[in-house]
Amino acid sequence: MLKTLLVATLVAAPLAGAPAATLIHAGHLVDGVANAAQAEVTIVVDGDTITRVEKGYRAPAAGDRVIDLKSSTVLPGLWDMHVHLTSEYSHNSQLEGFTLNEGDVALQGAAYALRTLNAGFTTVRDLGAPMNTSIELRNAIRKGLVPGPRIFAAGAAIATTGGHADPTNGWAQRLMGTPGPREGVVNGPYAAAEAVRQRYKDGADTIKITATGGVLSVAKNGLNPQFTEDEVRAVVATARDYGFKVAAHAHGAEGIKRAIRGGVDSIEHGTFMDDEAIRLMKEHGTYYVPTLSAGKWVAEKAEDPNFFPALVRPKAAAIGPQIAGTFNRAYKAGVRIMFGTDTGVSAHGDNAREFAYMVEAGMPAMEAIKAATSVPAKFMDVADRLGSVEAGKVADLIAVDGDPVADVRVLQHVRFVMKEGKVHKDQRQP
Repeated sequence: MLKTLLVATLVAAPLAGAPAATLIHAGHLVDGVANAAQAEVTIVVDGDTITRVEKGYRAPAAGDRVIDLKSSTVLPGLWDMHVHLTSEYSHNSQLEGFTLNEGDVALQGAAYALRTLNAGFTTVRDLGAPMNTSIELRNAIRKGLVPGPRIFAAGAAIATTGGHADPTNGWAQRLMGTPGPREGVVNGPYAAAEAVRQRYKDGADTIKITATGGVLSVAKNGLNPQFTEDEVRAVVATARDYGFKVAAHAHGAEGIKRAIRGGVDSIEHGTFMDDEAIRLMKEHGTYYVPTLSAGKWVAEKAEDPNFFPALVRPKAAAIGPQIAGTFNRAYKAGVRIMFGTDTGVSAHGDNAREFAYMVEAGMPAMEAIKAATSVPAKFMDVADRLGSVEAGKVADLIAVDGDPVADVRVLQHVRFVMKEGKVHKDQRQP
């Protein structure tokens, strides 16, 4: 009898010293991979890792923690593949290069990072920051000094002289000087290669070039090609040596096509891509990050005659409204699409509005969700640990009320955020 009792006790109780698990009871699960949600699921988390995903609600063993999300839909932590975490555009933006110190930029980046995490975005790709502040912010978040999303940082973007990311555009000539590869300004293949190597030295994770003019730079043309194809190829070839992927800001069709033929991995914005550019993207496997949010935002602000500098306003009025139509054409043609907002143009924390814009422009909600979860994880070569809710993956999880597949706008109201097994936000209804 005593022996039977002892065996029963050992079976019913966890072994002494065995770590307790966190059991997340999800009313519905959109896992980032499947085409339909699952109902009544338990996600078992041990430390920072998902160890099991089980049908039904597992009863807790002694010491287990239960997080009750039975009235919610759980999803993987979201990805935004185009942000600028250490800045946010305003009518004072032109002056901030002269009035803000590096510490000011870094500290405002910490605030924006928290907003982004609380909005449910646990991973971002930062595609351009002054003074390498995105790299330093990434490091601080990794060390646990400040809360924020996981960052793949480009550091300073790479431009040509007078190009979209030339940091001295709009300055008085006596102040411009001659910025070079260190600052992200290149002319010719050798300087382009040097700029990539400098970003490696700076600690960047990825490379961003401005292959055409842009909207918010204080320069006349927003569409013209600004890199030769040889310069693009030099960036890409050097980037491959250092394990970097290359993103290309590009609005005009000719610059888009040069960037694709030159081997870039993604086109950002892509506003005036033509049929040939779409064909080339499919042929080369180039991804498209449309940034519909930025297009909407600049078009709205262009209606205010006092908001943008004089050179910027007509570009914003012309380019902003075009992106949704381009997105629809690219999606219907089968171009591979990733979620990205260009947040830092629009306000940090509003990233999830992009989902509604994508659905309005023709993409089904489940595909839009995958474009912000498993698709970018695969693109960044980290799908073995991020981007979906599966055993063995990092425990990046969010929860919303309602069904995001039926109404994708519910993703604008994230109630629960877990990153690497740690709860950062919990606003569950009692």
